[in-house]
Amino acid sequence: MGKVYLTGAGPGDIELLTIKALLVIKDADVIIYDRLANPDILEHSKDGCEFVYVGKEDGRHIMPQDDINEVIYQNALKYEKVVRLKGGDPFVFGRGGEEAQYLYERNIKFDVIPGITSAISAPAYAGIPVTHRGIAVSFRVVTGHESPNKKESQIPWENFKTNDTIIFLMGLHNLAKISKKLQEVGKPADYPCAVISKGTTNEQSVVVGTLGDIVAKAKDAQTPALIIVGEVVKLREQLKWFES
Repeated sequence: MGKVYLTGAGPGDIELLTIKALLVIKDADVIIYDRLANPDILEHSKDGCEFVYVGKEDGRHIMPQDDINEVIYQNALKYEKVVRLKGGDPFVFGRGGEEAQYLYERNIKFDVIPGITSAISAPAYAGIPVTHRGIAVSFRVVTGHESPNKKESQIPWENFKTNDTIIFLMGLHNLAKISKKLQEVGKPADYPCAVISKGTTNEQSVVVGTLGDIVAKAKDAQTPALIIVGEVVKLREQLKWFES
């Protein structure tokens, strides 16, 4: 019986992979990876390492989460060192907690290796700090993709009346709804926001607009993408270092 390493692959730029993650990847017997993990990371594995792809694309699951949990478990029975490689951070909307629970219930040992989440790294590469003195003293990270089976939204829209920076992950397909909801709770139509696609990679693109026009401006944006809302978006013109 082996051990599972729930490992964050970071936001896309392979150089943002942590040293600890790289060490377990180099020694892994099998790597179970998703779509958001940079595939170049796999080249750092040892000879003979097995690869299992369990990703999804725009809501189309290669396999359901329950099946992924079982794949991880079965590989832990077979191999000594199992790396579950997840884009970003395993515990930031990565369902890493569910996978850890599944292993705990079956007496499988696991470690969690955090990864740099796109929630802060993609805005940084776009020249948008999520906090800035005198502009935003806090930020919120919110799922932009809720289960269609829920009758009521779990997102606390009424709490978004403050000037906190708000980052929506996995929300591109719900951009119109997000824009509408934020205006309904009192944010003006000219409130700044941006959509960052494929952040930290050479394919990164950024669309800047307002709650009133971002849907039209970002109609060609591609996933993976995040939405950032707040006055800090205005700093991008001065701070867009990556594209420069």
